[in-house]
Amino acid sequence: MTSLYARHKAVIPDWVSLYYRDPLEITHGEGRRVWDAEGRTYLDFFGGILTTMTAHALPEVTKAVAEQAGRIIHSSTLYLNRPMVELAERIAGLSGIPDARVFFTTSGTEANDAALLLATTYRRSSQILAMRNSYHGRSFSTIGITGNRAWSPTGLSPLHTLYVHGGVRTRGPYAAHTDEGFTQACVADLEDLLGHTPEVAALIAEPVQGVGGFTSPPDGLYAAFRRVLDQHGILWISDEVQTGWGRTGDHFWGWQAHGQAGPPDILTFAKGIGNGMSIGGVVARAEIMNCLDANSISTFGGSPITMAAGLANLSYLLEHDLQGNARRVGGLLIERIRAAAAGVPAVREVRGRGLMIGIELTEPGTDRANPDAAAAVLEAARENGLLIGKGGGHNTSTLRIAPPLSLTVAEAEEGAAMLEQALATL
Repeated sequence: MTSLYARHKAVIPDWVSLYYRDPLEITHGEGRRVWDAEGRTYLDFFGGILTTMTAHALPEVTKAVAEQAGRIIHSSTLYLNRPMVELAERIAGLSGIPDARVFFTTSGTEANDAALLLATTYRRSSQILAMRNSYHGRSFSTIGITGNRAWSPTGLSPLHTLYVHGGVRTRGPYAAHTDEGFTQACVADLEDLLGHTPEVAALIAEPVQGVGGFTSPPDGLYAAFRRVLDQHGILWISDEVQTGWGRTGDHFWGWQAHGQAGPPDILTFAKGIGNGMSIGGVVARAEIMNCLDANSISTFGGSPITMAAGLANLSYLLEHDLQGNARRVGGLLIERIRAAAAGVPAVREVRGRGLMIGIELTEPGTDRANPDAAAAVLEAARENGLLIGKGGGHNTSTLRIAPPLSLTVAEAEEGAAMLEQALATL
């Protein structure tokens, strides 16, 4: 055990888990690569849990942060804040939500917590619909709407939550249906559920479930849900903490794959917009955002220094068409991974879109989760010089691949070869 690991265990809670048998200390990074304390280089295919979205040590972002730090680091939302207003204007325009207002937080958990506050206040209801296998954060309220057992340490909650089918296409009672039949069955389930449920505030859903293992429904499912929700006045919250900013390649926001019935009422974001700086936020149309009848501020949300980082990062992402790069390079990468996994009996499915790819591992010939295999591949990939993640609703048996959106073709090929070697160890 390294001295730093021993010190970590002595002062950090046991439930703050670490990857790897010999935990890794990352000291610095550049582009799509990071270095550990021993000087070894790794190709980073996880980006600090989809947070280093653009690149490590992106000069445009580090310059913006340094310049802002030289002026003022903090002031709070009690004062006018030019970088906050400028970033809010850009996000409001990109959100697709009419008459949008933006409230900044410091994390995706806090963003979803604020969205729940808005929805329950606006609708005067504490009833929430959430998706099975979902993850929305680690606060008391967001744990209460998380449908993934591995991330739900308590059943206590200030909310009344009911879970809806549809977030996982290839498991569950409707898996054998066609995409059209799957959507129809999930809508029928939702309609039946609402027939037995008192007034509901909102449905919260990730367009692609992140911690759940990059699972998703057929395109258009949430549009079909939205038509039912609208009949009851129920709000739709799209959790874009992991899917936002073009990561899926096909769309800038995940909800746009389900946009036939219009944009969500509330959109939450975080992670990638700050490229490592602590930014989260909520977008909602004015009548919903302004429904609170008491004072509220954010001490650190909208900090000048994080807003400067967000502005620089968003500008770089748009100017360099990183969404298009995620589509092109992600398409190549998933095909390389599918080819590498084709001869591995433990691989149940390779799924995803853009640079958001999951590899689900099971006991060969069954649907039983295989977390030991996932852990083994994670270790083998590290030995090969590749950092990846893991997750999944069935006992953490899905490998998660989510490199920075500036990934090159050569790096995609390199990472796929490393992953092929790691899978071969099974």
